[in-house]
Order: sequence, then structure tokens, then C-alpha cells
Amino acid sequence: MEGTIKKLTDKNFGFIAQDGGNDLFFHANNLEGVSFDELREGDRVSFEIQDTDKGSAAVNVKKA
Repeated sequence: MEGTIKKLTDKNFGFIAQDGGNDLFFHANNLEGVSFDELREGDRVSFEIQDTDKGSAAVNVKKA
């Protein structure tokens, strides 16, 4: 899947605007090959979706 970084917080998590879908939560622990500090709102990313007890979240997030 692909999307765009919609919002980043100062608590090491953010939200991805999924192409053709709902926004997804992601945490810095789920980044691959990029650090949280390197991400900017508007960056394109690829990811996988994982169901959690709090809903769907993006995992294996990489810069596209």
C-alpha cells in the first residue's frame, strides 16, 4: 500500500493518508530504513496494514 504522511507528532507517532482509504496510525517503532526525524508531512510512503486492538495501523513503513 502507499500513502502520504498527513500528520507527525512530537511523541514519535503520526498518521498516513492512505491512497483511496482511511487515515492510518503509525509509530516510530514501525519504520523501516528511515528514522522518525527524517520524515516530513507530505512525504510519500509505502506500508503494510496490521489490525490491532485499537483498529488498523501502518507497519513496515518506508519512504516511497
